Amino acid sequence: MIDKREIIDTATTLGLNPHVVEKDYVLGWLLWGIYNHDALAESWVFKGGTCLKKCFFETYRFSEDLDFTLTDPAHINADFLKGVFVEIGERVYEETGIEMPPDFQQFEIFQNPRGNPACQGRIGYQGPVSPRGKSMPRVKLDLTADERVVLAPAKLPVFHPYSDAPDDGIIARSYAYEEAFGEKVRALAERTRPRDLYDVINLFRNVDARPAPAVLLDVLRQKCEFKGIRVPRLADLEPHRADLEGGWATMLAHQLPALPPLEAFWDVLPDFFAWLERGIMPISPAAYTGTGDEELIRERTLRLPVSGMAQSYLEIIRFAASNRLCVELQYQGSTRRIEPYSLRRTRDDNIILHAHNLDRGEHRSYRVDRIQGARVTNQTFVPRFAIELTPTGPVAITPTTTREISRPMQSALRTRSSRRSSYSGGPTYVYECAGCGKRFNRNQMTTTLNPHKDKSGYPCYGRYGYLVDTRY
Repeated sequence: MIDKREIIDTATTLGLNPHVVEKDYVLGWLLWGIYNHDALAESWVFKGGTCLKKCFFETYRFSEDLDFTLTDPAHINADFLKGVFVEIGERVYEETGIEMPPDFQQFEIFQNPRGNPACQGRIGYQGPVSPRGKSMPRVKLDLTADERVVLAPAKLPVFHPYSDAPDDGIIARSYAYEEAFGEKVRALAERTRPRDLYDVINLFRNVDARPAPAVLLDVLRQKCEFKGIRVPRLADLEPHRADLEGGWATMLAHQLPALPPLEAFWDVLPDFFAWLERGIMPISPAAYTGTGDEELIRERTLRLPVSGMAQSYLEIIRFAASNRLCVELQYQGSTRRIEPYSLRRTRDDNIILHAHNLDRGEHRSYRVDRIQGARVTNQTFVPRFAIELTPTGPVAITPTTTREISRPMQSALRTRSSRRSSYSGGPTYVYECAGCGKRFNRNQMTTTLNPHKDKSGYPCYGRYGYLVDTRY
């Protein structure tokens, strides 16, 4: 288990409660346990807001629950769930030290509105910062087996930006991006909660990942038909404006480094429905042209060869850009208020942030290694250039016909070196440590390195590597 200092430092940098970050950490390992369990790996399909955060967009609102559609209805059974989660808890504990005591696991089976069984579970945990005692924080599970899955699920790498990330990553079987988007629009129509509005507009704003409106509308129609509701229109949401405003801070503030105003999302709804219903593309500003010899950086997992603090500041800046919020940037001894737009690598290998300096009223660029601090403000901005700090879009792992696991969960626990499950059919990525030059093989593209020793056997403190080879 990681040290509590790592959780606290991350929370401090992002402006979040440490318990929110700790839960995100635990969610990653719970997903690891679920998708390394023979009985669950191919029949549990990850969905919902946490899926968006953990599988599609690393810089996103933090979430608290795990939602799944189960393709095997027999799994909606309290005894079965208790059995598998005791096994998952034991394995996660052996791997990390996170405690998930069986006495703090509950599974309530109930009938959903369609008269079919569903389950709400709660998994208690003892993490790096949660207090010991009779009360434990819990992860909520929402399980249903009668949802209509319109598109084939995708196998996706899970974002787990902590120092104990598994060597071969965490892989989840999740809703396809178009389905995750459609499900959020359906949820916005059916329950009109602040987090649904936040999610829908964030997905819509990510232009490079935006699906064709006809595809999203087709998925949405099937989702709404199954739920017995009509496809939503803007007029259907307008009566709920007051409810959204009333719950905006209560339901979202603790999940975000800074809370954008409701208007910044509500006012985008007309553009969203014009695009969805009539294919009218909103007017988007052009990208900043720069000098012409710069390389745009839009990695899905933003791991760059910079210091740990600079990495944290970049995450704050990327969050602000996706939410159209200004940033107070501490740079070379003074503070600037900026609109962030893009990261680029120059010919001399410097990484720079392109932004609009509001104090000077002009475009400026800032070397990332000279940034001394970053803080999100609640001041919104209308982009002057295309926002290029968000990743280019979701990346799926090629589906495999056989999922190789070295041994069933039910047998004796393995040593750490033999615990990892493998996924056949994909390339091997070779990364070289930026600090010591040691090379590592990876099943997924991630520049983050675990603690290791250099070629002479001494500890190396390099945390990032460069991709040097891809083997098929």
